[in-house]
Amino acid sequence: MGHGPRGGSGVALTFHGNGDPAIAKAVLAEAERAGARVTVLAIGAWLDAHPEMARRILDGGHELGNHTQRHLAINTLPEEQAYAEITGCADRLKRLTGSIGTWFRPSQTQYATPLVRKLAQRAGYPHVLSYDVDSLDFTSPGAATVVRTVIGPIQGGSVVSLHFGYADTVDAMPPLLEELARRELRAVTTTELLTP
Repeated sequence: MGHGPRGGSGVALTFHGNGDPAIAKAVLAEAERAGARVTVLAIGAWLDAHPEMARRILDGGHELGNHTQRHLAINTLPEEQAYAEITGCADRLKRLTGSIGTWFRPSQTQYATPLVRKLAQRAGYPHVLSYDVDSLDFTSPGAATVVRTVIGPIQGGSVVSLHFGYADTVDAMPPLLEELARRELRAVTTTELLTP
């Protein structure tokens, strides 16, 4: 799923869960200050290193999902290894939160191959999440550029790809959320956006 219904006011800000937890917490705090709810697709190895982040994300009213165990180029992996990447992260989510989460996002690609979609379903994920707006925040272009890159194409129903771990993303959050509010768009969890 690359986006939700176009008629509404909801948009999903989705974050790759990786990087310095202090930056992750700063991003979450900015979202919460504006009343925004986000979806974090966590990398299993990051949860191994920072298990407290799973609870921090959920306690903030946000959503937590699976972005593979080690963030390898999943579409190029042999079937058994690709499945292990999905289930490895799912196991960690289940252990830390009691749930594998609703959403799986493939790593190092916008779209999953048919095989990866099938493997995600086998692992318990009915939905494979893509996006229609790429913030390119991981290139560290500066906060103003991140905001422009997102606001240019965003519309009701958009799913935006963002990342923890980059200072530009923290700095971009307040102006980005202000601009969304100005356009009468609101940041909701992916489940709120995509569940009828």
